[in-house]
Amino acid sequence: MKLSLGDRIFDTTNIIVLGMIAIITLYPLYYVFVVSFTDPAEYIQKQGFILFPENWTLASYKYLLSTSAFKNATMVSVFLATVGTALSLVVTAAMAYGLSRKRLQGRRIIMLMILITLLFSPGLIPPYLLVRDLGLINSIWSLIIPVLTSGWYVILMKSFFDSIPVELEESAVIDGSTDIGVFFRIVLPLSLPALAAFGLFYAVAYWNTFFHAVLYINDHAKWPLQLVLRNMLIDSSTQAGGSAAAEMMSEQNIPAETLKMAAVVIATLPILCVYPFLQKHFAKGVMLGSVKG
Repeated sequence: MKLSLGDRIFDTTNIIVLGMIAIITLYPLYYVFVVSFTDPAEYIQKQGFILFPENWTLASYKYLLSTSAFKNATMVSVFLATVGTALSLVVTAAMAYGLSRKRLQGRRIIMLMILITLLFSPGLIPPYLLVRDLGLINSIWSLIIPVLTSGWYVILMKSFFDSIPVELEESAVIDGSTDIGVFFRIVLPLSLPALAAFGLFYAVAYWNTFFHAVLYINDHAKWPLQLVLRNMLIDSSTQAGGSAAAEMMSEQNIPAETLKMAAVVIATLPILCVYPFLQKHFAKGVMLGSVKG
């Protein structure tokens, strides 16, 4: 079909406008990536304005990965993302499966209590007092237990379990399986798309944890990576950023900006690496509950 002059002008305008938006959106990411690999001397010479570096180097990455503070922070974040995600998936799936079975007594009351948590937020003080009374202050578990599950995710996963035929459960029970056996051997294997989608949500949330660490963690050795990175980005003087951030930025002749950019790339990389492997399940999982009947 031959396009009219108006259609061609419209298409050209769209291409130009969308191209400019794409450049504005992607340039900060490109700048972070390029500066993290730029030679420190070249970065100082060009005063931070770099489009195409002449000398590429891994000095910032080598220095960051050699510091004990960065290693500790990375290990804490990896622990949160793996153990926290696994526990959250088990709790969320168990709650959702129980609520999806109509023979569960008090099901409506439990659902009402979950809905209340979605409508009303307790604020900061009640959760802090609860964590303090449980003796979890300055413990890594304070970053997992208070956010172990999400009421919204429980409701979405319950909708997914509602679609699993009850006849499968009845057949397994006739064959001698217990309720726990039905859950682990039949329900969970059929729920891989939902588990992949919610696992990615939980993993991203745990990996990006920093606010709860500000509230509950006083020991700098237990800070997650995002909190250390936050202090590096906000506090350029490194004096008030805590010993972890200061350790990474107060030595060597590497500009603080290149260290910051390298830390941003390292903190972002794991999620970017995990997402492609879960993408096929993620697209299906996010459609949970969208079609009824």
